[in-house]
Order: sequence, then C-alpha cells, then structure tokens
Amino acid sequence: MLAHATMVPKIRMGTKFLLVLFCPDKISNSQVLPEGQYAAPKTEISTMTLRAILTDIEGTTSSIHFVHQVLFPYSAAAIPEFVRAHAGSPEIQPLLNKIADEIQLAHSDLDGITAALLGWIAEDRKHSVLKILQGIVWQRGYQEGAFKAHVYPEVGDVLRRWDASGLLLYVYSSGSIAAQKLFFKHSDAGDLSPLFQGYFDTTSGPKREAKSYAVIASAIGLIPAQILFLSDIEAELDAARAAGMRTTLLAREQLPNSKHAIAADFTAIQL
Repeated sequence: MLAHATMVPKIRMGTKFLLVLFCPDKISNSQVLPEGQYAAPKTEISTMTLRAILTDIEGTTSSIHFVHQVLFPYSAAAIPEFVRAHAGSPEIQPLLNKIADEIQLAHSDLDGITAALLGWIAEDRKHSVLKILQGIVWQRGYQEGAFKAHVYPEVGDVLRRWDASGLLLYVYSSGSIAAQKLFFKHSDAGDLSPLFQGYFDTTSGPKREAKSYAVIASAIGLIPAQILFLSDIEAELDAARAAGMRTTLLAREQLPNSKHAIAADFTAIQL
C-alpha cells in the first residue's frame, strides 16, 4: 500500500538509509493482520536512533484559533463565489460532481453543493474534497497578504535547529497537502517549507488509526521506531505508538496525565 504524500528529494542519504528506503523488509518486521489490525514492529524503540520527526499542525505547531477564526471564515466567505466562477472548469467540476453524487443532488445544483460545503466548514468535517477546495481559496488569501499562518514563537527556531542537526522533518495533518505547503511557506516565522522533506494528509489514512502511521513510515523509508510523532491529540498519539512510533503530547495550556511524553512547547521536547 502506498501513501499519498508529497516527498522532497533528500540530500542526507547514506548507504544505510538507501537500504531502508528501497528494502524496508530487510529491517522491519511490521505486519498487517486480518481485518486491518496492525502489529507494531517488535524492535525496542529505546535502542533505535531517532531519524525523523512527524508533526501535526493544528494545536501542535500552531494555534487552533488561527484555523478556526481566520482560515475557516475566509474559506466560508470565498467558497460561494469560487463555486460559481469555477463550476465548469476541468479541475473543479469533477470535485463538485463528487459532492453532488455523495449528497444526491443534480450536478447543476450549485446552491445545494455550496450549502453542503458551508455546512461542512461549520462542523469542521474532514472531507477530502472540502480540504482541496479550501486549499485553493486559501492560496489566494496567502498570496494577497490577507493573512499569514500562525506558528508558536519557538517553533521556527526549533525546526531549523532540528533540520540543521540532520533530522528529517515531515508533516501529517488533516488539511490537504497543498494547504500544508501554503501554511508553512507563508508562516509568520518566515518560509519554513524548505525544512520539510514531505507532507502527508488523510489520503494516507485516518489520523486515529495505527495503520496510517505504518503507511507513512514505509513512505518515509524508516521503521516506525526511528520516527517521533508530535500531536496535541491523545488518540492520534495512541495510534502512532501502536504502529511503533515514538510519541510526544504537546500540552501548551496545562500538563495533563498521559502515557505519552509531554512537552509544554517545542523547546521542551526530549529527543
């Protein structure tokens, strides 16, 4: 199974890493069990060298409020005009038709399709077509300077330090890959996009299922124990750990009890 992800060519590849990338069966004993259950690698995590960091965005690198109070309202305001203007385009029409088929509307019912999209935005539905369309309209907002993506004050410097140390950085978010790239390219800490080796969205699988993290590890070319996943959502961390990844819970407002390592911000993350 291949992950749907955008990968950036890596320059820090030694012979050992190439073996991992092209011959993962040589080092990993992960397996997929019947009925989609995933068995994590049996390798002891503590004995493995950390090679990569996989991070969530919303609530982890960046404030939830920016997404809900800036990005979502902007897309809700822009979607109606966008649908009317681009309904006949070869890129957008198939996406709108998919929505119409899903909710049993005529392909010509643009008002009904628009209403569905606005409802999904309001409920923060993780719908693949919605995420694609939001990414497109957000691109205009970024390019016109309507907003910059928020990242917490320490995040940019820590990401740069990790990159300089040789760690490979990746993103896994429910937002589309295109939206993730825009987010980090237009952040208020500057253009952070060159720091990331690749991006993953829910086309690689749901974020609360262990198999998704196994798919991502395979696409990266590392065994899960060599990857640290960062998130503010306990259930996502549970899934990543079940796949064999290291995990850290970002808890910026208060430090809860958790079976995962806990960090108040990126400077407190233990590698």
